Formats: sequence, C-alpha cells, structure tokens
Amino acid sequence: MTRVEAKLEAARDDLAAHDGVLIAFSGGVDSSVVAALAHDALGGDAVACTAKSETLPAAELEDARRVAEEIGIRHEIVEFSELESDAFVENDDDRCYHCRTMRLGEMIETAREFGIETVCDGTNADDPGAGHRPGLQAVDELEVHSPLLAHGISKEEVRKIADRYDLSVADKPSMACLSSRIPTGLEVTEDRLTRVERAEALLRQWGFDQFRVRDHDGLARIEVSPDELERALELEFVETVRAELSKIGFEHVTLDLHGYRTGSVSPGNDDPVVEDVFAADSESDD
Repeated sequence: MTRVEAKLEAARDDLAAHDGVLIAFSGGVDSSVVAALAHDALGGDAVACTAKSETLPAAELEDARRVAEEIGIRHEIVEFSELESDAFVENDDDRCYHCRTMRLGEMIETAREFGIETVCDGTNADDPGAGHRPGLQAVDELEVHSPLLAHGISKEEVRKIADRYDLSVADKPSMACLSSRIPTGLEVTEDRLTRVERAEALLRQWGFDQFRVRDHDGLARIEVSPDELERALELEFVETVRAELSKIGFEHVTLDLHGYRTGSVSPGNDDPVVEDVFAADSESDD
C-alpha cells in the first residue's frame, strides 16, 4: 500500500465512523475529494452542500452541480448574502474570517435540519502554511471537521486521490471567491463582484486556465499564469479585452507582467495600495 493509499483509507475510515456528514462543497478539487470519500464511506448519509452568494461565480455553481452528479452524492444548495455583513463589506484583513463564519454557519444550520451532526470542509494539509488564511480560524471556532488536514493529505496528494476517483476536477486550478479580487480596504460591493465575474468569464472564453482579474476601484489588473502570458499579449486579445472590460465598467485595463499570484491584493504582499495605482495620473511631466 502506498503512502497516498494509506491516507485515503484513513480518511475514508474516519468519515465512516460518523452517522452522517455534510460537506461544505464548492466543486473544487479539495471539497470534491472529501465528498467522494464521504459518499464512498457513507452512501446516502453523506450530503454535499453548496452556498450560493454574490461571491460565487455562476460558472462555479454549475461546476459544483456537475461534479456532485459525477460523484453521485446528494447535493443541496443554500443561499445567503455576505453583503449583509458590514464587517465583510468593509474588507479588512479578516474578510475571509467573516465570510467563512457566515458560510459555515449556513452549513451547520442546514446539517441540523437534516439531523446531521458533523460538517466537513476541504482544508488540506498545505493550507495552514499558505500565508494569511483567517478563514481557518472560523473552521476551528465552529468545530468543522477537516479530514484532509486531519490525515496529513497535501494538495498534491488530494489531486492523486481525485485521479483515483476519476474526478474531472483532479487538475482544476484553485478558485477563491470573487471578493479576493478586491484589494483589502476597498469595500466589497455587488457592482465590483459582478464586473469581476464578467471579466473573468471573458478570459475563460479565450481559453485561459489560471488567471485573476483584480479590481482596483475601476482599474482592471489582469493576472495570467507565466506560461500563458505570451497569449495575453497577442493584439487580438488585447484589443478585445480592453473594449469588453471598458463596456462593463472598468476605466483602465492592465496586464500584470508578474503573472498570476495567489493573494496579490491581500495583507502581507508588496503590491501598492489602491490610491497608488492611480498616482501616476497626478504626477507632473518634470
């Protein structure tokens, strides 16, 4: 038995020890692996639950539906709005904590309605060391069970397990919620979330795989993976994206030559604050 197989069995046995579990299910590879393990261990006593809100792209919700069907697990969708929370809208260093607290709170309430005591999430063994992650505090406080973390399953191992279950999301890039595209300190609004979603949908249509569109209060900063940067510089794409993003409300459209970086508008990075993005506009020609 390989190391990954041993961890897989340990996590599956862990889940089988519960009468039932509800999985906070985004349709990403981590939560999909937990859902597959839970369905394998518990059958109909495992429920995948997706929280629909303004920060979840419509394409991701459709992906979650598709992957749940692929796994064969019961899938429930609950709706709520992070924008009802002033603390979330303020977008301080703990935005992810406020978001995760609300999202998991919805999961816990739904689990109780179904008579399920255990809520699980897809936190993996690499997540605690992956920079500023205030959302993990909410997981601890709400006593949500993280079987991947509990059994030391890394992101690479998660993808191997996904392959073993023949999940279509085995190689899916990580996808954080839309609010992560808005720099800390700039209010999260429905308009900003909507234009980011529409902008990223355009990049997806052009076939880009790993990307983000950061919204610096009307300036779109496009990040693509280094191996896709050359395509992003092609004239046809440049002209199209500039025109389309202008139509949906962006005043300036830029391409970040550093390429895609996780958390590039979060606390602890070296990016300029929002005010500095426009500093050049006010400088003299001297």
